[in-house]
Amino acid sequence: MRWLRERSREQPADRGVLEGIAMIQLRDIRRFFPAGAEKNWVLRGIDLDIKEGEFLTIMGPSGSGKSTLLSVIGLLDSAWTGEYYFLTQPVHRLDAKKRNELNKRHIGFVFQQFHLLDGLTIQENLEIPLSYRGFKPAERASLASEILKRFALEQKKNQYPSRLSGGLQQLVAVARAIVGNPKLILADEPTGNLHSAQAQEIMELFQKLNEAGTTIVQVTHSEVNAAYSKRVIHLLDGQIVSAA
Repeated sequence: MRWLRERSREQPADRGVLEGIAMIQLRDIRRFFPAGAEKNWVLRGIDLDIKEGEFLTIMGPSGSGKSTLLSVIGLLDSAWTGEYYFLTQPVHRLDAKKRNELNKRHIGFVFQQFHLLDGLTIQENLEIPLSYRGFKPAERASLASEILKRFALEQKKNQYPSRLSGGLQQLVAVARAIVGNPKLILADEPTGNLHSAQAQEIMELFQKLNEAGTTIVQVTHSEVNAAYSKRVIHLLDGQIVSAA
């Protein structure tokens, strides 16, 4: 499939990056949410390196900080302290505009709550990340159509997300995350609304993307899904308690 073979047309953030340097470096990342006069610490001094081409799983009980950590990595949360390097860029020193540019150019995100745009059709939802990465309108339409066929969603392309079941919305969310062939895919419980056959297909697709060079970080409670990854870390109370 062309959408799997083609790499993003954007150049790396730093062409002088040496092979083996981590795509992501997190140092002493801390995040809290106000709780009245108190601070509810969700992340407590996270140190983590993720190499380009890794397939990493983050596990832990509810409330351990998994989704918050994924949001920090995905440049969606800026209310943290510490140091974060992404493709050698010092995220902790970048303004909101530059962080947003990095997100749009290099990251595909599968949200637990989908975050599809209800005012746009399914096809239009899939074309949005392609527009961020410099694809021309004809190319966007072609790639979106191709991935719609891959997910057997061609007949749904002119429908709006609110008209679809939760399972179909999940498939569209996965398709949107991968359509532009981003350098990094972040997935928060990517198969939570899918039946077992669909879940297996999505995980095998992630595996193929990873084998082709895409870095993948997933949050999951599923041991089955975790088995597709190359490395698993466990969080507890906002801290990494084990890594394998």
